Amino acid sequence: MSATPHRRKPGPLPLDEVDPDGSFAGLLESRGLLPTWDVGTSQTPAVPEATTVLALRWSHGVVMAGDRRATAGHVIAHHRVRKVYAADDFSAVAISGTAGMAVELIRLFQTELEHYEKIEGTRLSLEGKANFLARLVRGNLALAFQGLAVVPLFAGYDELDEDGKLFSFDVVGGRYEEQDYATTGSGGPEARAFLKSAWQQDLDEPGALRIAVEALVAAAEEDSATGGPDLRRGILPNVVAVTSTGLTEVGDERLSEIAGAVLEARP
Repeated sequence: MSATPHRRKPGPLPLDEVDPDGSFAGLLESRGLLPTWDVGTSQTPAVPEATTVLALRWSHGVVMAGDRRATAGHVIAHHRVRKVYAADDFSAVAISGTAGMAVELIRLFQTELEHYEKIEGTRLSLEGKANFLARLVRGNLALAFQGLAVVPLFAGYDELDEDGKLFSFDVVGGRYEEQDYATTGSGGPEARAFLKSAWQQDLDEPGALRIAVEALVAAAEEDSATGGPDLRRGILPNVVAVTSTGLTEVGDERLSEIAGAVLEARP
């Protein structure tokens, strides 16, 4: 049986009433405007899943990257899925797991951060953002037991500590700060093994971007659910860099040069 949403009849949101915990999702839920899902106990249908994503620290911030392939069972469902998103001006979030649900979770996360900034007049701390994302993942636990799991990565520039930081999560909402690099998704173990050998202290941005792309290529060579760069068709990884000046998306022209050099150097 497929998932069935239950909603109250749409109506205007009472913006003059603020949820006690300051959460936009909590406000929606208290008004019956946040959908809930009843999956039942039948077998979960094959739905597109997004893999592989990674993040790593460099001397002035963090880089986050993801391949573009989504699979449904043993079939390639999409070739150009976006897996890395800006959470706000100083942080990024990447998705793995059930693609459609992951994208909706990220949209809610982005809205929560914007809501907090408007209400409080300041950005939530990087630690606070990671904690809130863990709460959203934990809220998906019932569906995770049905096979519809969402496991993100989170990274950003900590304005208080003036340093880049990485956070990984597990399917039940556990949140873990990583030291130098982090991966998740079906190709995560292969990407992590590559980063373990390639990462080094005091990387500059070009070096960080190159090993991020190299790690995705290494994962694609071992994991069929991970798609490597395809220069002929213009399929390139989705990559962002976050520093003290904010988040920047790496353009296709630059990524094409990096991917070309990486592929040429592969044995």
